[in-house]
Amino acid sequence: MPARSREDDRPLAILLLGPTAAGKTDSAIALHERLGAELISVDSAMVYRGMDIGTAKPSSAELARAPHRLIDIRDPSEIYTAADFRRDALAEMEKISACGKMPLLVGGTMMYAKRLIDGVATMPEADPALREQLRQRGEREGYEALHAELAQVDPQAAEAIHPRNRQRLIRALEVFRLSGVTLSEHWRRQQRENFPWRLLSIALAPAERSVLHERIAWRFDAMLAGGFVSEVATLKQRGDLHADLPSMRSVGYRQAWEHLEGAYDLDALRERGVAATRQLAKRQLTWLRRWPDLHWVDSCGSNVDERIAKIVREHGS
Repeated sequence: MPARSREDDRPLAILLLGPTAAGKTDSAIALHERLGAELISVDSAMVYRGMDIGTAKPSSAELARAPHRLIDIRDPSEIYTAADFRRDALAEMEKISACGKMPLLVGGTMMYAKRLIDGVATMPEADPALREQLRQRGEREGYEALHAELAQVDPQAAEAIHPRNRQRLIRALEVFRLSGVTLSEHWRRQQRENFPWRLLSIALAPAERSVLHERIAWRFDAMLAGGFVSEVATLKQRGDLHADLPSMRSVGYRQAWEHLEGAYDLDALRERGVAATRQLAKRQLTWLRRWPDLHWVDSCGSNVDERIAKIVREHGS
């Protein structure tokens, strides 16, 4: 991303992205302490209260050092969309800039980050009857059948939507059936809004994929040792949550829920949880490889935080 032009007097905002287990939280805290940046979480699971261990949510000590906005703002029974995030993130960014500070958005939910920058497309409103029809078909024939149908009419959306992400899968088919226009085409037609900040995008990830895989396995083991299954059991015992909620579809939580339902033992939970997290990291890296004007930083390199701070200093003037 080039340095600021004379015509561009927008305030600077940093977007620190990366795959899960890349070390984003530590670097974001370092930027807060070095440069006074104010942190906003870009994470679709950390928005939920009571989901701490499985999301690797910053600890109370870390939050005391560097408060994160948009953490613990919803109950797990609620649905929180990318549009909700955009509204809330823009409001927080405005507050931060009004105080003369620099917003630092940090996380790995790429769809949130993209919607924040590109805006939200105008699409048909939900049709409860059609959604129920699609849901029933998915339960009857398997959601892979719905995904196959989506792949025929909208290959781009099918590539981006996992067959198990029932909410997004049903919404993509619903949009096409109601409007005759694919979800991907709706986004292409969306006019890119004039984003009020100059955005500096930085990706933090290990240079070697094998290192990331090792870190993912180590962190999942640490979560299990730290009481992750008990955390999910507490959520399950509430009685108002179910496996199809977006919160409980989060990576790790889905597998832990199924384990508690008796689908498989603890060893299988560990195996499936690590595999699902690695798949998530793969999807995140695919997003990042397509991200425009992105500065890559090896999270296993030397002086990582100083290198990130240098990028900010060089492009913030």
